[in-house]
Amino acid sequence: MSRRIVIFDTTLRDGEQSPGASLSEDQKLAIAHQLAALGVDIIEAGFPISSPEDFRAVTRVAQEVHGPVIAGLSRTRKEDIQSCYDAVKHAERHRIHTFVGTSNIHIEKKLRKTKDQVFEMAVEAVRFARSLCDDVEFSAEDALRADFDYLCRVVEAVIAAGATTVNIPDTVGYTTPWEMERTIAQLFELVPNIDRAVISTHCHNDLGLASANSLAAVRGGAGQVECTINGIGERAGNCSLEEVVMTLRTRQDYFDIETGINTPQIMKASRMVSNFTGHSVQPNKAIVGANAFAHEAGIHQHGMIMDRQTYEIMKPEDIGLTESVLTLGRRSGRHGLRQRLTDLGYDLTDAQLDEAYKRFVTIADRKKEVYDEDLELLMRDMIGAQAGMWSLQRFQVTSGSVEAEGGAVTIPVAAVELKRGEKPMTYASTGNGPVHAIYTAIDHIVKGKKLRLVDYQLRSVSVGEDAIGEAIVRISDGEIETWGKAASTDVLEASAKAYINAINRLMVLHQRAKNGAAEHM
Repeated sequence: MSRRIVIFDTTLRDGEQSPGASLSEDQKLAIAHQLAALGVDIIEAGFPISSPEDFRAVTRVAQEVHGPVIAGLSRTRKEDIQSCYDAVKHAERHRIHTFVGTSNIHIEKKLRKTKDQVFEMAVEAVRFARSLCDDVEFSAEDALRADFDYLCRVVEAVIAAGATTVNIPDTVGYTTPWEMERTIAQLFELVPNIDRAVISTHCHNDLGLASANSLAAVRGGAGQVECTINGIGERAGNCSLEEVVMTLRTRQDYFDIETGINTPQIMKASRMVSNFTGHSVQPNKAIVGANAFAHEAGIHQHGMIMDRQTYEIMKPEDIGLTESVLTLGRRSGRHGLRQRLTDLGYDLTDAQLDEAYKRFVTIADRKKEVYDEDLELLMRDMIGAQAGMWSLQRFQVTSGSVEAEGGAVTIPVAAVELKRGEKPMTYASTGNGPVHAIYTAIDHIVKGKKLRLVDYQLRSVSVGEDAIGEAIVRISDGEIETWGKAASTDVLEASAKAYINAINRLMVLHQRAKNGAAEHM
């Protein structure tokens, strides 16, 4: 009989720690609902004590998302653990996840403690957490660089104190699959009470081995894998949920291990996380990359025509990848749009449907066919909109090419109208190109700190000759660097909206920092 392992998703906690991947409460909630539809066993919804906003977000996930266990992270301090419990306690099933460093470098350099002091911190934290909650996880941070005898001592003690899950993380992505499998297997041999807890693994991808190390831990006996959608997370990221899950499914003959993941929901989760975080999935990314099921070489194409299994070990349908076209047009009604959005996982109120329909008609007026990707972008813009932020009302650009030597030069000029609150504001500016002219006009209207454009990307995100173009910008005001993303059939409009979205996000991040400072004064 196949062994079943637990999938612990930390997209909303470790994943959000990716540089620039800040999520709003509504976005966190939308992702959490999708993770529940995906069938993850545990959702780590955040780090409640880190900010008032994160506490509220974890609380909302605990209150509104049903099915998975809802977990929160805490350090070993009692106030952290209490805050974590206060946020997750609203869930039908909830977990406190507490952690402390166990490697020599963490103990001596970061914590500035002795091993005995850290040992007591771990035990007391688990004991206090268990007094509040029956489901307690302890993580021995940087375990793969810890002294192994000390790690065994800590694992045995926290299990005795009441930990129901013990995580053995490769926090800095340092280990190899062979070391990971051996470490987990030896823990099972040497820790006498290890059968009283689930052993978990949480691997980072600094050397590109996160998924391989996680699978090795499962081979060694681990019963839980901690991972994120698209592998996002600190530095080079985390173990990728889709890679581990589809490896176990595709190589069932080798691992004889199952998960409870509803794999056709993988692609939707991947796109949602990418859209909300602004982190595009690289084309050659395993499972969910644009090229994962693409074939260009003639010999490969011939083989695919004869039998797909010649060059594909998975079916695109297994991860929810389709090429379905929405055949609605400008004459289509709200009922057809609601049904397709429902199929895509969006349950809208009548007011939300009215707003979505207005946006849909705008797209349908420009395009012959509207694709699922177009609707995903439409909904992303709707869900991401926040009251009190800048919005683009209209713009006009005059531009052209430079004539032959000695001829006239057409100087790009952009007139932009923005709105924040009730009063629209307009400004016109020149630039060294149409996008630069638009951004210069926007800078003048918002009158914030001097902004630096760190990066600008433009790409097609839907199919057809009238495809939607997506602009992704990254900006900095000298204190915070963040991103903005927008899409339109007009690439200048997409560029303008992406820049405005980045400015709005910058405002939110500064407000969060201000609120956090006030909270801890």
